[in-house]
Amino acid sequence: MAVELASHSQVVVEEKSGVRILTLNRPKQLNALSFPMISRLLQLFLAYEEDPSVNLVILKGLGRAFCAGGDVAAVVRDIEQGNWRLGAKFFSDEYMLNYVMATYSKAQISILNGIVMGGGAGVSVHGRFRIATESTVFAMPETALGLFPDIGASYFLSRLPGFFGEYVGLTGARLDGAEMLACGLATHFVPSKRLTALEADLCKIGSSDPTFASTVLDAYTQQPRLKQQSAYHRLDVIDRCFSRRTVEEIISALEREATQEADGWIPATILALKKASPASLKISLRSIREGRLQGVGQCLIREFRMVCHVMKGEISKDFVEGCRAILVDKDKNPKWEPRRLEDMKDSMVEQYFERMGEEEEWEDLKLLSRKNLPGLAIAKL
Repeated sequence: MAVELASHSQVVVEEKSGVRILTLNRPKQLNALSFPMISRLLQLFLAYEEDPSVNLVILKGLGRAFCAGGDVAAVVRDIEQGNWRLGAKFFSDEYMLNYVMATYSKAQISILNGIVMGGGAGVSVHGRFRIATESTVFAMPETALGLFPDIGASYFLSRLPGFFGEYVGLTGARLDGAEMLACGLATHFVPSKRLTALEADLCKIGSSDPTFASTVLDAYTQQPRLKQQSAYHRLDVIDRCFSRRTVEEIISALEREATQEADGWIPATILALKKASPASLKISLRSIREGRLQGVGQCLIREFRMVCHVMKGEISKDFVEGCRAILVDKDKNPKWEPRRLEDMKDSMVEQYFERMGEEEEWEDLKLLSRKNLPGLAIAKL
């Protein structure tokens, strides 16, 4: 076994015959993706795709998280220093990595043992195999940070059963491994104590044909029981409420449900929506709705436009304020602007979906051209 420590040691590479095991190595930061990590992962994934000796890639995290998201604190520092374009470079490289993973010609197996949030979903959910465990905690908490579910989330959230994607994306609800498997965010569920044996068996695969990996994974996977209080048992309520046209109508529908049913889940869901950034909620809902009709590349290009507007902060500065309240000062008391949903007008929402002004000399995200794609990848385009 050759172990190669990356120059910045934030991605550890192990070579085991035809398998490459990549370990995200910032355990103190819950493996939050830094700019060097994203660049390194992109470089490695592109190199492995061209290398006939590599059959499959395993991605995992060190410590109690797979990956808790992108390192947005660094991006906010750039914005506060008047350089939102530096932050934009972070997102453009991250989205490029998401696109490569979504259209990857070899099997990517992500072991989601622990926390998987935001950008952590971006480097796993787009890949072919996603293994959840009893320790998995998944969330897209962006609306509480003044952002929106990005990293191609408008593609994969919009494809969850019914309107479960709107629920997960707008509320930042946490899902466990059983719920991830039930809704399709995970492809397999393996108890964490069996992961070492699973990895050893995966390393014996001598073919890049994903059916071999699939056979090994199927031998280890279990069918976990959904907890009684799982939101997934409430798909009928979620579909009734989160199918509404606007965020205001979603909240009204939930409030009506609350009067008819004594279920603590409903007020908790309403509270999560009322605490989130009104601007974020509105652009997130529209983004997921548009994602239903778009391929993964189109979703990422549109999300890049959106994130550039978020960082530039002309329509709303909620991203900087949300990061201050949640990540920096940790007072959990963001002062959103606009403060109320009704003050976030449709015309303001519209601006997030427009190209950056010509005076910015700004270009849309240019995706890498991909060739020899497998059928599964072509279906995402």
